[in-house]
Amino acid sequence: MIDVLVVDDDFHVAEINAAYVAQVPGFRVRARAHTAAQALATLEREHVDLVLLDHYLPDETGLTLVRRMRQLGHQADVIMVTAARDVATVRAAMRYGALQYVVKPFSFSGLSAKLDGYAALRRTLDGVGGRGEAGQEQVDRIFGAFTSADAPRSALPKGHSAATVGLIRRALDGAGRPLSAHEVAERTGVSRSTAQRYLKYLESTGHIGLTLKYGDTGRPEHRYTWAPAP
Repeated sequence: MIDVLVVDDDFHVAEINAAYVAQVPGFRVRARAHTAAQALATLEREHVDLVLLDHYLPDETGLTLVRRMRQLGHQADVIMVTAARDVATVRAAMRYGALQYVVKPFSFSGLSAKLDGYAALRRTLDGVGGRGEAGQEQVDRIFGAFTSADAPRSALPKGHSAATVGLIRRALDGAGRPLSAHEVAERTGVSRSTAQRYLKYLESTGHIGLTLKYGDTGRPEHRYTWAPAP
């Protein structure tokens, strides 16, 4: 599970963001904070993988908080979730190491896409290993993880919807094992033919991996995972 700290000065918005996070398989809300001081205190006592961070906080800005986090040795990743949309703030967020930037107001699908991208990045990092050196191909995979995760949501062929792609992605991500088309259909509520059509498309674009499971009949069953199979 990926542990998330939600930081927003508005209590109501923090609850909404936390509820969104809780709906994405593989993520759980570790804590909520409404000031920079509360966020730092949480990071001192709790394990946090990812901080969803508002820029406008009552005691300091989100960007200065990111800088202080790094100075204090906190390595949690950061996705900015804020109404600040001026280019200077966006550029500063990039310089300070924010992995993504979500502009308020946003939909559940908008945030879940970023979280799915973050999960894809972590899988890629796990796949190449956390120690030693990386070649250019591995570096390209790491830096392209977010882009690859978002790719199916754009330029989909006629008859395919981003919402259904998201359902299938979450079903495969949350399963913890390869799934058949029948199992994907059951978990998403779509028909088996629809599941097969989407799985075939996503496999052809390299966004899911396909493995074969052989049974007693001799005819292999297709099994799918979201991350491409090695």
